[in-house]
Amino acid sequence: MPFPRRLLFDGEEVVVDLRPHWWFFAGPAGLLLASLVLLIAVAVAHVGDWATLATSGVVLAALLWFAGRYSRWATINFVVTSDRVVYRSGVLAKRGIEIPLERVNTVFSHQRVLDRILRNGDLTVESGGERGSETFSHITRPADVQNEIYRQIERRQTARHAKDESVDVVAQIDRLDDLRRRGVISEAEFQAKKAQLLDRL
Repeated sequence: MPFPRRLLFDGEEVVVDLRPHWWFFAGPAGLLLASLVLLIAVAVAHVGDWATLATSGVVLAALLWFAGRYSRWATINFVVTSDRVVYRSGVLAKRGIEIPLERVNTVFSHQRVLDRILRNGDLTVESGGERGSETFSHITRPADVQNEIYRQIERRQTARHAKDESVDVVAQIDRLDDLRRRGVISEAEFQAKKAQLLDRL
């Protein structure tokens, strides 16, 4: 299930919405497959009822492990929005982490050799929050996600700078208008300076 839109702020957009990489299932899927093969082999070999029963128990345990892992996978969201990094998990009890982009200091991605082949890895986000850093595992294409976080941070900084500059321009025009009304500068000088300032927006 995608990240619920009701949890977004006004004007906030989802940029990245990920579930854990399929490697998250590797352990339980491997055990389930191996136990099924063993069960078939035991059944074909007619070893005995006790062996079939024992193998069936292993298959059931592997199936339960796989089902539990799937339930966890289905309830995990790693989301990058235009405002924050969000991680939500939990089947019954929910755990949530939110890191505003303004507080993100550094983002690290880590992949072992096999992870690089599978395009899987870990992402560590260092921030100015209480916990300092959070590591998220089984992220698909972590380097791409890392770059996207930095891209969103840069976009926010650019937008904030443009807003500050527009406020500064308005303040300067107000000061020029005051000088015009007091007769310090002429109407022509006021209009020329005003045009220059507006060109900066």
